[in-house]
Amino acid sequence: MLTHKPNKPFCANCKQIAAIELRHLRYFVAAVEHGSFRKASVALRIQESAISRRIRDLEGHLGVAVFKRCSWGVQLTDAGERFLPRAKRALRHVQEGAGDAAVVAYGREGRIRTGIFSSIASGFLRELLDAFAKEHPGVHVELIDGNPSEHIAAIRQLRLDLAFITGTVDWPECETEQLWTERVFVVLPDGHHLCRHEELEWENLTSEKFIVSDTAPGEEIRDYLVQHLADLGRHPEINPQFVGRDSLLAFVSLERGLTLTSEATIAMQMPGIRYRPIRNEVLPFSAVWSARNNNPAADKLLNLARSMASKMRT
Repeated sequence: MLTHKPNKPFCANCKQIAAIELRHLRYFVAAVEHGSFRKASVALRIQESAISRRIRDLEGHLGVAVFKRCSWGVQLTDAGERFLPRAKRALRHVQEGAGDAAVVAYGREGRIRTGIFSSIASGFLRELLDAFAKEHPGVHVELIDGNPSEHIAAIRQLRLDLAFITGTVDWPECETEQLWTERVFVVLPDGHHLCRHEELEWENLTSEKFIVSDTAPGEEIRDYLVQHLADLGRHPEINPQFVGRDSLLAFVSLERGLTLTSEATIAMQMPGIRYRPIRNEVLPFSAVWSARNNNPAADKLLNLARSMASKMRT
């Protein structure tokens, strides 16, 4: 009758093998390459006795001798010959891993999860991303569109490294820095009577009907319209459309209503629409991040944004 026997460990000295340290491997390989503990100690700039002790420790962990001690130095045993390529491979993997970690630590490679609330068709954000890609080709900038409140929540939860949003609000648990501004434009259907103006005033818009997207930045645009037109005693008619930003412009061309956009978007030319700026109306854009975020690549993107913004102001 067969009885169940508990599984035995693969080798009796697994715990000893697990205790092998990186320095054991380094000293072992150095002794092989230099042919003696003395020469290895000179190369590594440590005492010969330290190498000898660590090699004895290694042999104790392995349960077998890796060297034959000779009057002129050391010579590998059969076990040492078999162990050598694996020791070299282990050291190489550790060195490669350390190099990869250093590359990420210094921001030369990696990923930046970036929330945006502006078009990248043109303007500051487009120029920033282009410049950063040229300076740091190994870093992938992942763009996530959304409204400011969504981005702030993601920043606090460290799901975003950085966000570029409208406004200059000091958000709790976040760092904020204003960087650039964009003019505000009205999107009009071609042939609309307001197209004859080079610039518009808010008073020109009091009797107009507007459309906004139900996705970002539709809610922000709606609030912006209500705020400015309410100051003139008007409550605007604003109809949400369940389409994206590009389709919304097509709806404007079909005379479903007007909408607002920022300066960076006007590079997107579409048949049947015209852009007209609102006089003296600008949107400030700020960078927002968490002090708890430790992504060095994100720090490099932020520093580049600061540098570009400073040059724009001078």
